[in-house]
Amino acid sequence: MKIAFIVEPFPKVSETFILNQITGLIDLGHEVDIYARHVGDISKIHPDVEKYQLLERTYYYNKGPDNYIVRMIKALIWLTANFSKHSVPLIESLNFFKYGSRAISLELFYATIILLKHKQNYDIIHCHFGPFGLKAVLWRQIGAIQGKLITVFHGYDMTTYLRKNGEQAYDLLFNLGDLFLPISEHWKQRLIKMGCTGKIAVHHMGIDCQRFAFAVRKPRDDGQVNVVTVARLVEKKGIEYGIRAVAKLRANNFNIQYTIVGDGSMRKKLQRLIKKLGVGDAVKLLGSQQQQEVIGILNNSHIFLAPSVTSKIGDQEGIPVALMETMAMGLPVVTTQHSGIPELVQDGISGFLVPERDVDALTEKLSYLVKHPEVWSKMGAAGRSFVEKHYNINILNNQLVEIYQNLLDDEFREIKEQQKV
Repeated sequence: MKIAFIVEPFPKVSETFILNQITGLIDLGHEVDIYARHVGDISKIHPDVEKYQLLERTYYYNKGPDNYIVRMIKALIWLTANFSKHSVPLIESLNFFKYGSRAISLELFYATIILLKHKQNYDIIHCHFGPFGLKAVLWRQIGAIQGKLITVFHGYDMTTYLRKNGEQAYDLLFNLGDLFLPISEHWKQRLIKMGCTGKIAVHHMGIDCQRFAFAVRKPRDDGQVNVVTVARLVEKKGIEYGIRAVAKLRANNFNIQYTIVGDGSMRKKLQRLIKKLGVGDAVKLLGSQQQQEVIGILNNSHIFLAPSVTSKIGDQEGIPVALMETMAMGLPVVTTQHSGIPELVQDGISGFLVPERDVDALTEKLSYLVKHPEVWSKMGAAGRSFVEKHYNINILNNQLVEIYQNLLDDEFREIKEQQKV
């Protein structure tokens, strides 16, 4: 199959779940192209990006030069040179009556140029995040790209995006898209409430379990317990509450160290909080790390903390991939009753679920795990088993190919039925 992935930045360190799908599909023998709005952080490229030469498969679309006059002149030159070959999609991309600001700004025109330069005919157009499904449905509508259109819904696209753009923001996509793949049952129910009557199927993001070796967690000789969080430093990750919980434990003489891996807009605020609480010796902000560096940190940790919350503007998680990775490695987890997380973490079996923003509850569950290291191995084994069964990227990618094939088979049957009529 020929498959186009429509994403925002590429490559992006924090979106290994998209990378795992792309490389998995290539391993299964399919041809994958990537269309991204802009280049991601190339200072820390995942090894698979180079191994699979993915930058050679990636095409960047944007609105063209920042200067609008220059943008128009270049558009006119390209239009004149290619009009006879691609007149219909090019003219349609400039239809400001139909497409408004997207046409006036030449955003659609420049995206159309990139699509027409490359392989615009695909079996599957696979869009990660709702807004990129909307882009692709317009591209297909004007004839710049062809293929069955699938949109994956993750988190911000079901929360803050809707808050900003309204509950009807995806109506066009719901009407013209072919399949919708929320990453959790939680988001599936949200789509239904929003009026999505098309084909909906839950399809989890996953991890390559072989890359995350399981190890039984054992106490250190000096009694120190290492707690870790791997997350972007943004509000919905709830890291503030994790720091406050660790500070309470330290105040009660618990021998605990808290390592936070990741970077983001809240870094300075969290640094101030650490200083205010007087736990600079116990809480460390390491910044972003490569996946192998993260694995090394996890190998030296005992408990994973993911205190996710709904942000003040309504932003939520999907199901954090970092949770899957740490559970695969055998760490018991303490996390929250947030979004799709209860679909991954079994409360009291592979870890503990507590209410959002409840520092006392976080402190209580961390305290229990610190005092009872004998439960670490049992919880860790339960987590590994659950991830292997439900979030194994190899199984999920095979399922994804089946989803693609069923969608194409449905189209084939529809064509045959129309021919009979």
